[in-house]
Amino acid sequence: MSKFMEWVDARFPATKMWEDHLSKYYAPKNFNFFYFFGSLALLVLVNQIVTGIWLTMSFEPSAEGAFASVEYIMRDVEYGWILRYLHSTGASAFFVVVYLHMFRGLLYGSYQKPRELVWIFGMLIYLVLMAEAFMGYLLPWGQMSYWGAQVIISLFGAIPVIGDDLTQWIRGDYLISGITLNRFFALHVIALPIVLLGLVVLHILALHEVGSNNPDGVDIKKFKDENGVPLDGIAFHPYYTVKDIVGVVVFLFVFCFVVFFFPEMGGYFLEKPNFEAANPFKTPEHIAPVWYFTPFYAILRAVPDKLLGVIAMGAAIAVLFVLPWLDRSPVKSMRYKGWMSKVWLLVFCISFVILGVLGVLAPTPGRTLLSQVCTFLYFAYFILMPFYTRMEKTKPVPERVTG
Repeated sequence: MSKFMEWVDARFPATKMWEDHLSKYYAPKNFNFFYFFGSLALLVLVNQIVTGIWLTMSFEPSAEGAFASVEYIMRDVEYGWILRYLHSTGASAFFVVVYLHMFRGLLYGSYQKPRELVWIFGMLIYLVLMAEAFMGYLLPWGQMSYWGAQVIISLFGAIPVIGDDLTQWIRGDYLISGITLNRFFALHVIALPIVLLGLVVLHILALHEVGSNNPDGVDIKKFKDENGVPLDGIAFHPYYTVKDIVGVVVFLFVFCFVVFFFPEMGGYFLEKPNFEAANPFKTPEHIAPVWYFTPFYAILRAVPDKLLGVIAMGAAIAVLFVLPWLDRSPVKSMRYKGWMSKVWLLVFCISFVILGVLGVLAPTPGRTLLSQVCTFLYFAYFILMPFYTRMEKTKPVPERVTG
């Protein structure tokens, strides 16, 4: 085996890659619960790719056959039902894990210097993931898929001058049709997964170049032993690989419980109108996107003007990209930041959850007002960040990790 590895290493840096990214990559000793979600995101990505490949073998990307092929997968393909549920539940699980992963970044300042590029790559992954989910959402060709896509694509029409042409270009037709379905299928199955995998690799490479953050937000590279090993670091493998396996087992228990007992999750993971074939002449009573898009959909609806609503929705995502330059705090972790940062993070999270709930519900004057208040608080968190992070009094940060 050693001679075989010598032969491989002379031609490909297999051992070097193993050491650089696992056995000799030293991570802080004090990782906690929130550090499970990076590896879980990778697990769910693998699940989506593998189940997606098997589903494409029986799926027909055409307006005439898409809905019927999904029914064929569910009823006639051996184990097709579990592949479909693993994929549909996996989509929601992906966003649950990613949102918690992003929350960890906000909590411990993982976006601050020198990890700005790690955060940027992460946000690009999030953006591509949203596009990937949207493209895949149309493929079952159910009522909510069709009308949800109709609403979202029509938003591009609000853009001055080029809006109508851009909308038609995205659809590939004058209305959503089999052509739209076919091009969304190509993007969902080939183009976007390639981009997503590339960004994941860049995200991990950037992370391993600067090193992982930790709940204390201190740099473990400052103190090393005579061999150059950080005193507060341990090798990612085998210590954190074993720890991550524990997280994976717990996650799979929950994930499989949902897959086998609540795959539709009361209509939030798989909406009830989507069990009816797409009908351009019959509009669903209430059109809403899947739950992981609803916070931004609520922001869109909170603004009366269509163009300004689209701008607000886009700005709600774009502002996340500049977060590393908005936070002026001298410390990274929320453990040592002042009370204003803690209160504003709590307000932001509550506003985001409320917007998510409101995005699912049909609009009423009261709900619209609440959406407007939460939208204001959402943006206030970012706009006021340079001021309250600079003004507040912070606690002294320890030189080394505290556990």
